[in-house]
Amino acid sequence: MVDLSHAKSAELTGPAAGIVGRLAPYALPIFLVLLIVVAGIISPAFLSANNISNMLLQAAPLGIVVIGQAFVIILRGLDLSVSSVMATAAVIATGFSGQNADVAPILLIAVGIGVVTGLVNGLLVTKRSVSPFLATLATMIVLQGIRFAYTQGAPSGNVPPFFRTLGSATWNGIPYNLMLLVVLGVIFWILLAKSRFGREVYITGGNPTTARLLGINADRVTIIGYIISGGLAAIAGLVLSGYVGIVDNWVGRGFELDSIVAAVMGGISLAGGRGGIVGGLFGAAVLIVVFNAVLLFGLPVQFQIIIKGIVIVAAAAFYVRRTQ
Repeated sequence: MVDLSHAKSAELTGPAAGIVGRLAPYALPIFLVLLIVVAGIISPAFLSANNISNMLLQAAPLGIVVIGQAFVIILRGLDLSVSSVMATAAVIATGFSGQNADVAPILLIAVGIGVVTGLVNGLLVTKRSVSPFLATLATMIVLQGIRFAYTQGAPSGNVPPFFRTLGSATWNGIPYNLMLLVVLGVIFWILLAKSRFGREVYITGGNPTTARLLGINADRVTIIGYIISGGLAAIAGLVLSGYVGIVDNWVGRGFELDSIVAAVMGGISLAGGRGGIVGGLFGAAVLIVVFNAVLLFGLPVQFQIIIKGIVIVAAAAFYVRRTQ
């Protein structure tokens, strides 16, 4: 018989293991680069300046949602209401005169709705012990009903030029919405990685009982996490409304699942207490590349779904390998 008792040890201590160990923290960025290279080989148009600019424009709304989703998932939750918050914010953007004079009230109302939605989600989860899935599903449905009642089924009106510029224009080839994503990413990365509140988020997500024993108000931390998610989803909805131009009641549809997949693919644990914003944003980038590539290749929708699933599983395998 072949003795395999030392195989694992050899695998872990050999030169190859050393290389793998050094590259492990960069598994998802490496996977993203390989994905871009392969897509560029299959279709040279994928690497055209126009297509790259288009992908960057598409990445910003999802990236903004992922930042908020990261807080919630690290706190052992998830937020299914983000897509409905986005759609509601987009509808509000068209509910005024369509002029830049209305930007301030639109921002106030849209972000206010996002914050209130997050507050309700947080209170349901912490004070009423409702599961995050059911709590955020409920608020998603309630917002959907309010939105349909407000618009009578079909939104009318125009998005102010400010949001059109923010969502679809560029400066020297760099999208304005990508600049906003970078600013928000830096702000919330500092909040999560460098502040006392960020430490409380990780401790609460890792073990709420331990957090309470350490004097941390776990309920307060969780509620703030959901508020951050709701507020950022509203901002993402306004940005997306400027990108698509024509708003309907389903703007942002699918972002709830895409943001969760991106966050988990980026190393944010559904068990809570582990992960970060940067990883989540890399996960979002992988999804955007996949979505763009399958459309550019002109594949039937059935194949698009299959390829998306394969890439998501492959990227997740990189992460699982890294954490073992």
